Amino acid sequence: MDEDPATAPYPPTHWIPADSANYTVSSRPTAHPIDFLVIHVTQETFGDAMRIFKNPAAKVSAHYMVASADGYIGQFVREKDIAWHAGNWDYNTRSIGIEHEGWIDRPEYFTDAMYRSSARLAAAVCARYGIPTTRDHIIGHVEVPGSTHTDPGPHWDWDRYIGLVISGG
Repeated sequence: MDEDPATAPYPPTHWIPADSANYTVSSRPTAHPIDFLVIHVTQETFGDAMRIFKNPAAKVSAHYMVASADGYIGQFVREKDIAWHAGNWDYNTRSIGIEHEGWIDRPEYFTDAMYRSSARLAAAVCARYGIPTTRDHIIGHVEVPGSTHTDPGPHWDWDRYIGLVISGG
């Protein structure tokens, strides 16, 4: 029997806390509604991005990061708290940031395992907060107003990803 994507549980995640200097403690969704997912690509390896999130001088974090090779998910900031990932305070307060290991110009990093694991996570987050599973609410970092970033880049397969999110991964 297939699970209903709207009630699918979160995939396994591993708690790897970002330094507390890299996010804002909050009580979302009470303090701020959560109505977006922002999709990122690290431009780093998983290990290097993890070290950046743990560095108190970095002033950057994301809620989750998905590894390329096997879809491993690290959680760096609790969803109730505000990760500093979008470069736009309003979007930071209203979104969950999901980083993906890799580089925007190296499509070999966008593996089936990574897409499926990320889509399961995205489906669960969307179900929890009532976020529509559409491109209006699941956006790339490049689409955040005022963004100077270009991720997830031209090789990110949005049709595939949204289809996987809708089907629960």
